[in-house]
Amino acid sequence: MCGSELTPKPQGLTATDLHLLAQAQRISQHTRAVTSPCVSVCRMSDETQLCVGCWRSLEEIAQWAQSDLDYKRQVWRNIAQRLRQPTSS
Repeated sequence: MCGSELTPKPQGLTATDLHLLAQAQRISQHTRAVTSPCVSVCRMSDETQLCVGCWRSLEEIAQWAQSDLDYKRQVWRNIAQRLRQPTSS
């Protein structure tokens, strides 16, 4: 599970975020195994309640290992949607 440190998500997309978004788009087009979005930056945001590294919720992180490919692709779609949403100030 991601770490327990809570930090706010910085404004704008980072290079890691852009990489996640590109990977989400690639994964949605493939039928083979789905890789984990974890980037080993495991901290939950106070503001979004999402991991600041991979943009997953605690539930998505906890369910990942035992989930089927459809669920994993849905998590990637969720990540892509979250990354595309404008951040509020």
